[in-house]
Amino acid sequence: MRAFPWIALAVAGTAGCAGPVTACPAIGYVTGISLTIPAPAGITRATLQACWRGQCVDRTVDLTPETTAGASTCAGTGPDSACGASMVPTGGLHGFADVPGLPAEPVRVTVRFDDGKPHTVDVTPTYSEPNGPACGKAGPQVQLLVGPDRELSPS
Repeated sequence: MRAFPWIALAVAGTAGCAGPVTACPAIGYVTGISLTIPAPAGITRATLQACWRGQCVDRTVDLTPETTAGASTCAGTGPDSACGASMVPTGGLHGFADVPGLPAEPVRVTVRFDDGKPHTVDVTPTYSEPNGPACGKAGPQVQLLVGPDRELSPS
C-alpha cells in the first residue's frame, strides 16, 4: 500500500478550523432619520433636509400616530396558555425619512412643520448592530426628539 502523507496533512490541517457559525437574519435595515413628536399640538406634517459635505437631501416625513403596548391579558397560567396585548395610542407622532448615503459623520438636519419655520440641529448618525456584533453593522441612523417648542435633539 502506498502512503500519501499530504492527504493526512490536508485533513489534519482543516479539522477544527471552522469557528462557530452565527445565523444572521436576512432583514432589511433602512438608513435614515427618525422623528418622535411626543406633544404634536399643531403638527400634522413635516419635511426634512439633511446636509453634509456640500450636498443636501430633501424628504417628506410621513407622520403616523405613536403607539405603545396596553395592558396584557392572559388566559391560564400553564405552558400552553396564551397572553395578548393591544396597542394604544400615546397621543404622539412618529416618522422616518429614508436618507440613502447618510454618513456616520456630522450632518445638519432642518425640519419644517406645518408653519414652515425651520428647526435645525447638527447631529452625527451612528451605525448599529441590530442582529448583534457577529452579524455586522447596519445603518447609519439618527433618532430626533421634537420638544415642546419644536426644538430638535438627538434621542
